[in-house]
Amino acid sequence: MIRDCMKRNVISIATTATLRQAGALIADRHIGLLPVVDPQGKPIGVLRLADLLRLELPDIIDMLPELDFIHNFGAVETSRPSPEELDRPVTVLMQPVTFVEETCGLLRAYAIMVKHDLHDLPVVSEDGTLVGIASRVDIGAAILSSWKTVANASA
Repeated sequence: MIRDCMKRNVISIATTATLRQAGALIADRHIGLLPVVDPQGKPIGVLRLADLLRLELPDIIDMLPELDFIHNFGAVETSRPSPEELDRPVTVLMQPVTFVEETCGLLRAYAIMVKHDLHDLPVVSEDGTLVGIASRVDIGAAILSSWKTVANASA
């Protein structure tokens, strides 16, 4: 089950927090996914590192089929979002949350991650409270470790 391999010390953020606060948490804790939780600790969305970094990228990126010819973004490299933009609530950038219950099987959890192109998966208790987070590596390593007990048929 996923509860056997998930990280239990989950960093999350409240809906009232700002993008600046979310950025600081992601930078300080070196995490790529920040669950946004309601006052009861239930996930209602997620903020990804990519969502915040998108604030730095020029809009023209979406129109370019490739980036090979751009070797430097010049002055854009040192520009930062405005204080007003950083002080907006996390809810303006948060994405819908995909999560599983802690009793979820590892293959099912991994399949959900593949299907939704997720690198991290929030895990909730039976009552929907955030209790953990599992990465593709956490789940993959748990699955592969079970191979140790498989009898070697070629021996």
